[in-house]
Amino acid sequence: MSIDRAEIIEAIRRCARTNGGRAVGKERFAELTGITEAQWLGRYWVRWSDAVADAGFPANAMNEAIPDEDVLAALADLVLCLDRYPTTAELKMRKQSDPSFPHHMVFRRFGLKADVAARLAEFAADDPERQRVVELCAPIAQHAARDDDGHRAPAVAGFVYLVKSGSYYKIGRSNSAGRRAYELAIQLPERLDVIHVIETDDPVGIERYWHQRFGDRRANGEWFALTTADVAAFRRRKKYM
Repeated sequence: MSIDRAEIIEAIRRCARTNGGRAVGKERFAELTGITEAQWLGRYWVRWSDAVADAGFPANAMNEAIPDEDVLAALADLVLCLDRYPTTAELKMRKQSDPSFPHHMVFRRFGLKADVAARLAEFAADDPERQRVVELCAPIAQHAARDDDGHRAPAVAGFVYLVKSGSYYKIGRSNSAGRRAYELAIQLPERLDVIHVIETDDPVGIERYWHQRFGDRRANGEWFALTTADVAAFRRRKKYM
């Protein structure tokens, strides 16, 4: 799907507004908007930092992809320093005191907290100097999601859905999209159509993102007067994991 330079810049700014005024990295940008690297790389910009700069934001370490090994090594060092698995607040504080430390959102590439702990334990397992990391992560990692073969799988906490009744659209969240659609249907005088459902491990955060993105189209509560382009943008996303 073709998208022009101005649309991408506006999307960068929109994502930044929901991220404390800071541009997100290219991976997170693709997750939030459905705009992939292939749609801008070599066409409008050579680097993601160039796109961010054109949108009016300073480039920083978060805007470039950080290798998994470096992310895990930084987290392992913090675990050893604290002698416990850090809270989100402690991750943010470490970033403030050490600009080279990954942004707290970067760790979400590994999944939920339990999945991150499990990945970190695997990373530290063969390092004699990081055995304490394995010990501290083990109680948390045991809750990591598993598939039918016993391997870790992304945890799905729920869904963010887009439904339509009459002229308006509702954006909501549920741990069971089908059941929630039924509950809504029996309360509405008009037919309810399920337009799209996004599978996610962060239904609260993803619902908030779409509510903020379409804030100027809000009709009442979680109901919005969306355009065809708005609906298309929502439908481009299948998962936020």
